[in-house]
Amino acid sequence: MTTTRTKHPSGPSMTIGLITHPTKNIDDSVRILRSWQLEHGARLVGLRAEANRLGDDVELLDEDAFASSVDVAVAMGGDGTMLGAMRLLAGRSAPVLGVNYGNVGFLVEVEPAALAEALQRVSDNEFSLEPHHGLEVTITTGEQVAHLLAFNDVSIARRPGTGVVMADLAVDGTAYGYFKADAIVIATPTGSTAYNYAAGGPVLSPAVAATVVTPVAPMSGIDRSFILGPAERLQFSIGTATKQAAVEIDGQVLSDVASGAVVTVRLVRDAANVVRLDPSRHSRKGRMKLSLLDLPLRRDQLLDLVPPDIRARVERPSRVRRTRSKPADPSH
Repeated sequence: MTTTRTKHPSGPSMTIGLITHPTKNIDDSVRILRSWQLEHGARLVGLRAEANRLGDDVELLDEDAFASSVDVAVAMGGDGTMLGAMRLLAGRSAPVLGVNYGNVGFLVEVEPAALAEALQRVSDNEFSLEPHHGLEVTITTGEQVAHLLAFNDVSIARRPGTGVVMADLAVDGTAYGYFKADAIVIATPTGSTAYNYAAGGPVLSPAVAATVVTPVAPMSGIDRSFILGPAERLQFSIGTATKQAAVEIDGQVLSDVASGAVVTVRLVRDAANVVRLDPSRHSRKGRMKLSLLDLPLRRDQLLDLVPPDIRARVERPSRVRRTRSKPADPSH
């Protein structure tokens, strides 16, 4: 994955789309966006489903009109909100700017206090585009066919109390082996740091266009991770031992499958774009956030994860006023 410089409509012609976390208090960021609208004449649009989160000053659109009209989307939340915004804008030129209201946040870059500065940078075309690969998922159950898109991962996971997931795998039509496990995780390079990594799978460089497949708690069959190229098509035929399994797209259960169903997955290169204001620093922070899971860090490395305004206060030398003692009064 590489970042590229770009130009997008700015100033009065810029349409900014707002995407919100369903529960986080994002009022401060919405106020900043409204102020930006008044000062720069930009157009603010939001999704009808999020009307109660945006107030009366934001134009509300359905998903198709939103995706086709925005020049940049501002996703206020964590990585989950970012992933939802990327799915919504998949195949469009409009990038997503992430404002961090989450916890770790591998995808989001901007802290809420820095949103106004970030908007100015976007308006001045001082940013890069970071493309992200997606996974096109087709689920066939009898005569029903569902098409889905993931940017982190797709997993086929056992439902509690329903036994295991069993599936035969074919790659480009050639039998590859079978799985018997609690779950099967198929991840992009972006998603390799999520469920795949927690299950013991490898982390893929964002510069690689590839898919990683990792079984979770395997009992037999394929029992370790493997990596496939960008053009290879994966087909999972759900076996008779599978009574019921959930298909999760970026952590959300969107379908159920059982014996006889077929799940097909293929990589879609550069399916969505993310705004990067400082790509190298964000990359360093991402690597350090990942290392927090199992590697010790120095104090200076930990400080690099702290928002700049807070870090400045921590690093500022404390000035302690020293007052001289008054000489004793000889009359006492």
